[in-house]
Amino acid sequence: MLVSDFDFDLPEDRIALRPAEPRESARLLRVSQTDDLTDSHIGDIGDFLRAGDLLVVNDTRVLPTQLDGQRLRGDSVVNIEATLVKSTGAAQWQAFLKPGRKVKPGDGLLFKSDEVELNAVVSAKDDNGLYTLDFRHGPQELLERLHVVGGMPLPPYIRSKRHEDERDKSDYQTIFARDEGSVAAPTAGLHFTPALLEKLTAKGVAIERITLHVGAGTFLPVKVEDTDDHVMHAEFGVITSESAARINAARAAGGRIVCIGTTSLRLLESACDSQGTIHPFAAETAIFITPGVRVRSCDLLMTNFHLPKSTLFMLVCALAGTEVMKKAYAHAIDAGYCFFSYGDACLLDNTSK
Repeated sequence: MLVSDFDFDLPEDRIALRPAEPRESARLLRVSQTDDLTDSHIGDIGDFLRAGDLLVVNDTRVLPTQLDGQRLRGDSVVNIEATLVKSTGAAQWQAFLKPGRKVKPGDGLLFKSDEVELNAVVSAKDDNGLYTLDFRHGPQELLERLHVVGGMPLPPYIRSKRHEDERDKSDYQTIFARDEGSVAAPTAGLHFTPALLEKLTAKGVAIERITLHVGAGTFLPVKVEDTDDHVMHAEFGVITSESAARINAARAAGGRIVCIGTTSLRLLESACDSQGTIHPFAAETAIFITPGVRVRSCDLLMTNFHLPKSTLFMLVCALAGTEVMKKAYAHAIDAGYCFFSYGDACLLDNTSK
């Protein structure tokens, strides 16, 4: 398939720079299997759920991996911005550096606050523009210093319009966040509050936590013309045997599996067999879901509105149908919905099964 088949025009003012307050006041577009569109709000998601349904959420916690510092080469000092994207060793990370043309292997990097410093040496650069940084700190010390020096890694379409600030430290973290390891938030989960969870629990809707550590590849543009040529980024995920058993039991009892976010769906789909049974999982996944691929692991998906020509828009087209999603996105744009990480969401039926 051509990547251009998943393009659409998105006005600049539809990109949300801050989340809705309170979180559950964000808008929700219900897209049914009969193509009907219903405008609602996240706080009313219970109207579309029933007792016995199971929400599967991603409990990953975002690390503060945005760093501002200096490149050191002899007496030459240049200001540099680093976004850590993947841990590849005890104290080694892959990172995007800006301006990358000012950096080469062997250079030293210094990131600091008033209290602590982070020191690293650039050891390599790959063909995709990723640099390998070897930090001069032990693993635990590195994490501790990162929490002091680093900022939240807001996606480029937000950082290009404003700087990260103190508010983002809570805004860009879900209430489910527990296991550190992501460099991007599982954004559908940002809409939930304790009060909303209480309402859903009272209705008989259960919550199951799984973990997929989201990588920066979720923001990377698709640069090929044909989807067959795109190489997905790999992300590490875990579904315990207990979680797998509870998910399978909920479906066997007649409940629907509702994935909260594409990260939850991608992990479930990586762990399920041809019958839709979920198995324990602890590995990297680079699953790429495009139209024509059957999604067997879930019945509904709640997700934010995604970038044109992105792998995530391709995923929702696979789940609910390309023409259905183009119609839904056109409606969302006309109706003033907000897009991307801090934006509104939609609730989709899985019609691919």
